[in-house]
Order: sequence, then structure tokens, then C-alpha cells
Amino acid sequence: IATILREAKVNAGSLYHFFPGKEALLVGVLERYVGMLRPCVTDHAEAATNDPIDRVFALLGFYREGLVQTGCAMGCPIGNLALELADDHAEIRGLIDRNFRNWIGVVQGWLDAAGERLPEGTDRAGLAQFVLTVMEGGIMQARAARDLCPFDASVAQLRAYFDALLASARREQSTQPEGS
Repeated sequence: IATILREAKVNAGSLYHFFPGKEALLVGVLERYVGMLRPCVTDHAEAATNDPIDRVFALLGFYREGLVQTGCAMGCPIGNLALELADDHAEIRGLIDRNFRNWIGVVQGWLDAAGERLPEGTDRAGLAQFVLTVMEGGIMQARAARDLCPFDASVAQLRAYFDALLASARREQSTQPEGS
């Protein structure tokens, strides 16, 4: 709290006027993160490329840049909170989950926009969740190693998986009778 007060240049009375305790402050932060997903995170990927699958990797590149800037010392704030606080605070756990679900929803929207480029029957919601898992796991491992290699290796495997999905969809399309 002392760091927050110092950085915000406010006194404790002002902070506690709006947030009666640490948990209320954290709820406020997590609610703010819900609204910041698009403008602060996913809009960057959408501005980088019109290709919906490339957006997935632009988003991962955004997180990689965060690792570079912090020397692999900081991770995803929501992921960090999930590891530290989610078990003890039901309201906080729900907000963390909401943040993750919103992130997954954006990525799923991109995968949906990829249309027939992905094989028929692809579980796009599951694939979007897998992208989040790769990102969070890669960040956690990069932080532990203080090295980008684990993150880069995770993203490379995800890229190989996407390449295999794209190739499978192309094979499906090439074997369909003309006019189908």
C-alpha cells in the first residue's frame, strides 16, 4: 500500500476513502483490467495485422516485449495474481477468471474470423484457451529462468501446431469435390 500511495502521490486517507481495504483496492484494479483488455492489450495485435491468426502471434509478441523490457522479471499481472491470491478470495478469483475468459474470448474471435483456414471441427474455444496456457506458462518459465528461451520455445511449438492445423485445413479443402 505504501508503494501505491507514493506512486499515486496521494495520502492514505484519500485511498481509503475510495477503497476501504486492500481487497477492495485489488477488486478495483481487476475490474479496471477488464476494461483495459482491448485498448491496452489486444488492440495492439489488431493494429499490427489484419490476419486473424497472425494476431495471435502479435499478441504473444506483445507479451514477449514486456518480458524483454523487464529482463524477464515481471509477468502477466493477472497471471501473477492468479498464482498468489485466487485461492483465498472468492471475489478476486472470479475477477481473475473473468479477465482470463475475456482474453480467451478475444482470441477465439480471431480464430472464428480465420474461418475455413482452420480444419472443420476445430475447437476454437479450446484452442484459444490453449493459446492463453502457452502464453502464461511461457511467461512463468521465462521469469523462473530469467531468460526468454522458454517463452520463445513455447511460442515456437504453438506456431508449429498452428502450421499443422493450417496445412490440415488446406488438405481438407483440396480433397472436397468442386462446388461443395
